[in-house]
Amino acid sequence: MSADCLFCKIVEGKIPASKTFENDNVIGFVDIHPQAKIHLLFVHKTHTADINELSGDPKSLGEIFQAITEYTKAQGLDKNGFRVVTNLGKHAGQTVFHTHFHVLSGEHLGRFGS
Repeated sequence: MSADCLFCKIVEGKIPASKTFENDNVIGFVDIHPQAKIHLLFVHKTHTADINELSGDPKSLGEIFQAITEYTKAQGLDKNGFRVVTNLGKHAGQTVFHTHFHVLSGEHLGRFGS
């Protein structure tokens, strides 16, 4: 855990979040600035700063994607589709430096990017 990390504080229960998923290793919660009808964030409970750092731990990376799979199948999001996005660095739009994956769904999302 990182003492000054917003998502670590959510994981620890120090900051409330609208949790949609939780197991021993991963939590999913509603993004407070949604970009789609359904916009969730999935984070590993172990702090890493970004996808490159998390990639050094394939087990944890797999745990996040397994959680996303479990959640999206249980909620039927796989029927019409969903998007998974992560950002690395300020120029890519990363604002919280705890590796997280955006899951967007619930409506037609259109093209990605410009």
